[in-house]
Amino acid sequence: MAIVVRHKPAGLTKEKYDATTERLEQGDVGWPPEGLDYHVCFGEDGSLNVSEIWDSREQFEAFAAKLFPALSESGIEMSGEPEVFELHDSFRR
Repeated sequence: MAIVVRHKPAGLTKEKYDATTERLEQGDVGWPPEGLDYHVCFGEDGSLNVSEIWDSREQFEAFAAKLFPALSESGIEMSGEPEVFELHDSFRR
C-alpha cells in the first residue's frame, strides 16, 4: 500500500536542504531511494517542509534508517516523528 509521509524539520533553510540533498546524491545512502515515487520541499525559507509518496511503508522505513542519521549529521533536526498516511489516490500531469 502506498503512503504519504510528511516531514516537519525544525527551522529548515534552503541552504541546509540543498547541501543535504547534494550530500545524499554523492553519498552511499542511495538518493533517490528505491520506492520513493515523489518528493517535494515547500514553504518559507527557515521553515521548509517535505512531503513524499512512497510505494510502501517498508521501503520508507528501510530508507529512514539511513536518512535520519545523515540529516542529523547535516544539522537538520525533526520537530517530531513524520506523519504517515495511507494514500487513497493521486494524479499527475
